[in-house]
Amino acid sequence: MAFEATKRELGELYTFFRLLAEGQVSPGDAQGRPEDHPWNISVIKREEHDGTRCYYVEKEQVRIKGDKGEMSIAREDFSAAADCLLDLLKSSSGMDMVEVPQSIEGFLDALNIYDLEAKTEDRTDFSVAFWHTDAPMSGFNVRCRLSPMNPLLDGGRTANLKLEQSGIKFASPTVSKINALPESPNEVAERMMMIERLGGVLKYADVADKVFRSNLLMIDLHFPRMLAEMIRLMHLDGITKVSELTDRMKEMNPLKIKDELIQKHGFYEFKMKQFLLALALGMRPAKIYNGTDSAVEGLFLTDKDGKVLCYHKSRREVLANFLYQNTRFEKGSVDKDKYGFLEKENGIYYFKLNVKVGLIRK
Repeated sequence: MAFEATKRELGELYTFFRLLAEGQVSPGDAQGRPEDHPWNISVIKREEHDGTRCYYVEKEQVRIKGDKGEMSIAREDFSAAADCLLDLLKSSSGMDMVEVPQSIEGFLDALNIYDLEAKTEDRTDFSVAFWHTDAPMSGFNVRCRLSPMNPLLDGGRTANLKLEQSGIKFASPTVSKINALPESPNEVAERMMMIERLGGVLKYADVADKVFRSNLLMIDLHFPRMLAEMIRLMHLDGITKVSELTDRMKEMNPLKIKDELIQKHGFYEFKMKQFLLALALGMRPAKIYNGTDSAVEGLFLTDKDGKVLCYHKSRREVLANFLYQNTRFEKGSVDKDKYGFLEKENGIYYFKLNVKVGLIRK
């Protein structure tokens, strides 16, 4: 009997099979297009239910070596499976759960693959050695534009920023009225605008979580304030693209820095790229970040046509520019992430905004 899987699981599996079938991958440019001179793939290491397995890409076969022995599968079989998954992902638009065909189920059984998404402690999806089997392994995350994608930053309530409410002292019934505005896609913006209409002022105060605060300060001592202004604009003006919001920061200059630093040195763009790189290479809100990259060294991006592109930290400028042009701020659940309401702390009302960053689906 066929089983169901999420599109995200199938997107990762498709990328894995396609890389084994092709035996190479094109590095991507800043616009998300393939560059010339693809990189040859020698080995892919993936965590399976029975331990680590290495998939050696040979001329016509993929040799699979694990703790329980070896076997070989024709590369054309991986190609056929990838084609089937691609058709499935393209034909299931709007669905999250998808029924997996028996042909794919049989192929997974033959490979002894039971975890569709690799489960690792270092947050990599799998590791790859390029060019030859003795090359160092690089850990990668997979993002597939044919399916919902994991965000670069999804810190929940640990990724909240605090705005202090001043200007006028609201009575408790007024606070209750503001917080009781009905649930809607724009409820956070509506509450902020209602606060302002009633004479209140919202001004950046702090980062809610002390670890996330320190992590952001590693980018710049004023970066949390810049980030808060961007999230505020995202809600109020409906702008989500990171690059467009950064352009607005250049116009507004919330940090009140010199124009020369903005125009000639590209201060706001530089700080945002540093933040995005840190996220892509391992920064997490609740884990201490000291500027050292994690086991994640890059990402594989599968586009809407099924083409897989490679972004690696060895091409840091390309990776930074790609992230800058292809990321957006997203809205998390206000109830789950505990933001978007006036809350009293030590006699002062604060309004929290949540930071969530993901890749643009296009």
